[in-house]
This record gives sequence, C-alpha cells and structure tokens, in this order.
Amino acid sequence: MGEGQGEGYQVSHQMNPHGRNNRARDGIKKWTNGVMEYWRSGRRSGLGTPSLRHSNPPAPRYPHPSGTPPLPQPTALSTPTLHSLVHPRTLMSIRNLELRARVVVEGFWNGLHRSPYHGFSVEFTEYRQYTAGDDPRYLDWRLFARSDRYFIKKFEDETNLRCYLLTDNSRSMTYGSTAYTKADYAATLAATLAYFLYLQGDAVGLLTFDEQLRQYLPPRHRTGHLRHLMHALEQPAAGRSTNLAAPLKRAADIVRKRSLIVLISDFLAPLERLEGDLTALAACGHELIVFQVLDPAELTFDVGDAAMFQDLESGRVLFIDPSAARKEYLRRLETHCATLRDTCQRLGIACHRLATDRPLELALFDFLRQRMQRRRSVKRISPRLTATTHTPK
Repeated sequence: MGEGQGEGYQVSHQMNPHGRNNRARDGIKKWTNGVMEYWRSGRRSGLGTPSLRHSNPPAPRYPHPSGTPPLPQPTALSTPTLHSLVHPRTLMSIRNLELRARVVVEGFWNGLHRSPYHGFSVEFTEYRQYTAGDDPRYLDWRLFARSDRYFIKKFEDETNLRCYLLTDNSRSMTYGSTAYTKADYAATLAATLAYFLYLQGDAVGLLTFDEQLRQYLPPRHRTGHLRHLMHALEQPAAGRSTNLAAPLKRAADIVRKRSLIVLISDFLAPLERLEGDLTALAACGHELIVFQVLDPAELTFDVGDAAMFQDLESGRVLFIDPSAARKEYLRRLETHCATLRDTCQRLGIACHRLATDRPLELALFDFLRQRMQRRRSVKRISPRLTATTHTPK
C-alpha cells in the first residue's frame, strides 16, 4: 500500500470513525428487509411459509368439525375434568381428615395443571410507599421515574389473608342417607379449604357451633396449627339445635381486620335474624361465602315407604307417608332455600348449595372462582344503616 493510499485511508477513517459499524448495520437492515418482503409475498399469496409452498393450502394440524378451531376462552380457571374427580364415597373411606383434604387439594391442582399463587393476585388496586423489607419485584419503576420516589403496587388479594371457617356441628348435621353424614362432608369441606389456604401462606381460624359456640381457634399460620384445626373438626356433634346468630355475632365481635368468613351449615333453622347478622359483617368490610350442605335424600325426599320419623334435634317422632308428603315438603324446602339465596344475593354474598354426593373438588373450584372473580358491584351498606348496627357507647 502506498503512502497516499495510507493517508487516504487514515483521512476516511477519521471522517467516519464508525464506518465499518454503519456498513454492517446497513447490510443487516437490507438482509432483514429482504427476508420480511419475501415472507410478506408468501403470506399475501395465501400459501403459508414461502420456503414451504404447496399447490393447495395445507390442512390445519388439528382439524375441527366446524372448519375453524374454537378460540381459547380467557378464563382464569377451567372446570376440573370428571375423570380427575374423586367420588365422596371413596374419599370418606379415608379415616384421616387431613389426608382427605390433601387428596382433594392435590387432585384439584393436578386437574387444573396450575401452580399456587405467588404472593399477589392479578387485580391491581392502589399504590403504597415502599418500606424496608418489601419485595422489590413489585416496585413501579415508571412511577419512580416520574416522581423520584419508590412505590409498591398493592393488589386486590394479598396472601396474608385471614380466613374464619364457621362450621355447623349440630345434631341435624349427623343425618346421612349414604355411608357418611352431612357432618363428615362439611368437616372435609372445611378441612379442604383450610389445607388449601394454609399452603398459600394464609392464616386460617375455626369456630364450631350448634345452639351455642363450641370451639374457637384464632387464625394462625404456624407449625402445628393445621393439626389442631383438623382435630377440632373431627369432634362429634354435641349440641341439639342450630343457632346461626351466635357464631355470626361472635365473629362480628372478634374479627377486627378485614377477613374472609366462610359459613358452612345445612341452614335447617329459622332465618329471620340471618340477614341482620350477615349485614353487620358485610358492613365491616368482610367478605362472606356461604355453603349450604344437604343430603341427597333431603333434596328429593326419596326415603322409602311410610314409617315413623324422628327429628334429630327436637326428638319429636312423627308418622309420615313420603308419597303423600313429598310435594308439600319439596315446596317448603325450596321456599326455605330461596329465602337463604335471596338474602345472600341482596348482600352480595356468594351462596353455594352442595349435595353430599357432589365431588369436593367442585366445591373448591366454586370457592376459587368466587375469590378470583369477585363482584365489583357489591351492594354498599349506607352509613345510616351501618350506624344502626352498632350500639353507641
């Protein structure tokens, strides 16, 4: 290379010190544009990928009868498949209550093929200022760029939830036309919810009742607490009648922070005071879910021939011909259940009626669906009504 050429090269390099980078970038851009144009030409012709052109458009990999495969539904949870459900009769053959709950929860997750929550739900509500110890994953960096301050995103449901399970343990729950009773089914349902919430890191408490309060365990999340809760649920029914007002009034007195309250009962009791007691809890901002547990024979009154029937709670004995009394019985039962359902609907409370032959995975599914699709249009309690529910000091 001559001296002039060397100087010329030096001058050219000084005038454009990034010349080689620019040339490389231009070459990559031209190559990318050419590939995209080649791709677009193939897509416009309707023949798929240009390098794999066919005389006819290729058939879909998964043909559908209607010609177009259905689009996936944007739901957070899908109903568990029937083959993944465990029949309650098989489940109740497991004597250990905690093991039954584990079977339901693990089978439920396997059916949905989803993992548990990881600290926060998906519904954003507001911001709060960052404090030492908060998870930096939830810092809003865009807000920091605008305000030069650290803020944490708060979501609808954090995993430090407090849940109270109010479980009916009266004599009416000891009825069962199958190999197990309503009390067995209700206890397994409560244990399933407790086990599921415990795995999520939530604090779970228990309050059992009949005509009076029986056992109370405050909500905790610590080693050994779940075992104590299971032991309390395994206790046999001791009372005779059902008093729904006592546990709800007790819950209104002891639950100070906003919590989830799950009420499990057959609700075969007077409902005149139920709306007022539920209103007092809803006015405090608590979320309530109601599970009504009934035996299949109670829903159909298919109890065989005429015979002497004894009321489990009052001890009263009556001669009843089911064929003659079935129509009036079903009418009164439907009226009673409709009263409960309408009361819950007016207050924005989820109410689920469960027959004891229904797989518990579906009950857990109803619980999760209610938690994930919470109603935004919950009826607000007026300040005047809220003031009347509390006695002034």
